[in-house]
Amino acid sequence: MSFASAIKRDWLTNPGREALSGLVVALALIPEAIGFSIIAGVDPAVGLYASFSIACIIAITGGRPGMISAATAAVAVLVGPLVRAHGVEYLFAATILMGIFQAIAGFVRLDLLMRFVSRSVITGFVNALAILIFMAQLPQLTGVGWETYALVLAGLAIIYLFPRLTTALPAPLVSIVILSAFTMLTGTHVNTVGDMGQLPSALPTFHIPHVPLTFQTLTIIAPYSAAMAAVGLLESMMTASIVDDMTETRSDKQRECVGQGIANFCTGFIGAMGGCAMIGQSVINIKSGGRRRLSTMVAGVMLLVLMVVLGPLVSRVPMPALVAVMVFVSISTFRWRSFMELRHHPLPSTVVMLVTVVIVVWTHDLSKGVIAGVLLSGIFFAAKVRNLVTIEMSLSDDGRERRYTIAGQIFFGSTDRIMESAIFREDVDRVTIDVSHAHFWDISATGVLDKIVLRLRAEGKDVEVIGLNEASATLVEKYGEHDKPFASLGVVGH
Repeated sequence: MSFASAIKRDWLTNPGREALSGLVVALALIPEAIGFSIIAGVDPAVGLYASFSIACIIAITGGRPGMISAATAAVAVLVGPLVRAHGVEYLFAATILMGIFQAIAGFVRLDLLMRFVSRSVITGFVNALAILIFMAQLPQLTGVGWETYALVLAGLAIIYLFPRLTTALPAPLVSIVILSAFTMLTGTHVNTVGDMGQLPSALPTFHIPHVPLTFQTLTIIAPYSAAMAAVGLLESMMTASIVDDMTETRSDKQRECVGQGIANFCTGFIGAMGGCAMIGQSVINIKSGGRRRLSTMVAGVMLLVLMVVLGPLVSRVPMPALVAVMVFVSISTFRWRSFMELRHHPLPSTVVMLVTVVIVVWTHDLSKGVIAGVLLSGIFFAAKVRNLVTIEMSLSDDGRERRYTIAGQIFFGSTDRIMESAIFREDVDRVTIDVSHAHFWDISATGVLDKIVLRLRAEGKDVEVIGLNEASATLVEKYGEHDKPFASLGVVGH
């Protein structure tokens, strides 16, 4: 695709709809960014400026058009100890280093690790996020008057019913405008955006972190930067996959890794915290009709306009209006079909999905849940492949030759079965190991072959291995020892 075509596609396609979607996202970002700032132990301006900067930069550098990136809870929870121990300036420095780490990860293609994330893990990730999004609204629904519940229900009714009248305007935006006008005109007393924290009234400025440029500073911030980079990329890659499914399009995950790095690197120089992709706001954008880079850019720009220019008005926006939007996002994000899939999908897939959900919801840590799901998927896969290995044994008519016929995938997870099947101290003269239908994958596979062959030879038997395919023969030749001259000495290095 030519540069001009790409510009037209990403920035000039349906600009009205894209702009309105970005405005909805900007309104939803304000209380979220303030809340994440509180989690990190910093001024609300730090989170708000971060959301503005990251959204605007990732709109240009990112690899997933329509996805929203900003300050997030996943990153905020990691930096609290750093801020408390060393101050906010070290947070800014850590954010810059975080961006460098993420850009390096993109250049070395760590995005390819997403290939090892199973569909069950992604489903668990989505369902857990939907639950966390809903749980995040509970503080706004406890200890409040009936007016709050009425407004939330009214907001949900507008969001679900308005599209039946017209889809020209995003229903979440219509809901926010109507409820805001109602509370301002009637004087209904409910929590507002202003109650969450004070909005900044000045533009962000270039800021070099006031930290000593020493190796000690690097040792302080590097662990936090690495953790932020890893969690940020993990959540961004997962969110990109979800948006891919929602839009039935593909994303450039390597570009997204590098783009996240550039966004966070630059954000650190305006006195703001790091961030990553946000599944909730991305769903809002997609559901409101945003598909291109323009919607993400508008979200960032309008966030700054709402803070600096329209701060007094935005402060009066009722929180129930935003809660209704986020409840809608929670309902839309949850994969309700997964309940039906529990009865039809294989048990290991169901277990992986449920474990991912439980760990994410229990710990409120997306990375722990995803890592647990990936590890569990790997264990189940290894166990499944292991059980596909077959070992047949036969004895010649004269009883002097034992033959082993091995078929399947030979790797670290199946070597124990092969070892357990071998018969030692048997009164035979010759042993043939036929691996014509087997494939050797790693040094554990060559190691078990060495152990069996050398041990049988030590018992005085004539052992022959036949049927190695080309790839397995290359592996055995490179790492195996039973066919080497020194094998007769009984030295086995595996």
